[in-house]
Amino acid sequence: MSGFFTPYGDYASEWTPALLKAMLNTALLSVSAFALALVLGLLLSLCQKSSVAMLRHFAALYVTVVRGVPLLAVLFLLYFGLPGIGIVFDAFTAAVVGLALCFAAQIAELLRAGLKAVPSGQSEAALAVGLTPAQSFRLIILPQVVRVVLAPLIVTFVSLLKDSSLASLITVNELVLTGRAMATEYFLPLQIYVAVGFCYFAIAWPFSILSRRLALPAR
Repeated sequence: MSGFFTPYGDYASEWTPALLKAMLNTALLSVSAFALALVLGLLLSLCQKSSVAMLRHFAALYVTVVRGVPLLAVLFLLYFGLPGIGIVFDAFTAAVVGLALCFAAQIAELLRAGLKAVPSGQSEAALAVGLTPAQSFRLIILPQVVRVVLAPLIVTFVSLLKDSSLASLITVNELVLTGRAMATEYFLPLQIYVAVGFCYFAIAWPFSILSRRLALPAR
């Protein structure tokens, strides 16, 4: 068993910089995609509550279709398919857009549930004291929604972080692609992929703990 850990000591000076750089790329990819997904998800959730029927139907159709399409198919479409009609994304941008488009549907459903959790009387009371609909949403409704959905949103971010590994298949230089290159170079795939898994765990575990604490009922 001790022989399993020997390469970590022998190659630590070579593996550590490569894995740290890949962790940074993975974190940047995940944070960028999640930020864009939040914006798109919020717009979709507002469309779902819109008084305009066309917007409601569009949001419902988008959520239904996107949640039924594999993320990998979306990434391949953006990176390999769109150049056929003259739209070209670099690998990183395609990964960010693909992850955001897919996870926006999940976030929209979370926000829709959060909006439903806020009593309608809150908005009516805000309008009654003279706030505009935009002010009512920004100052009264949105803070309450954030409190309700924050823990599920963190769990969604962790899911996005793990799914970002699929970006390696469109040549994004994140943890999995770096690990594959290292395994080819050093012929130690078991040790290297264990290290890659630990890197994902190191990023995701603090967020998992945070979401668990936020989900605990207040005492």
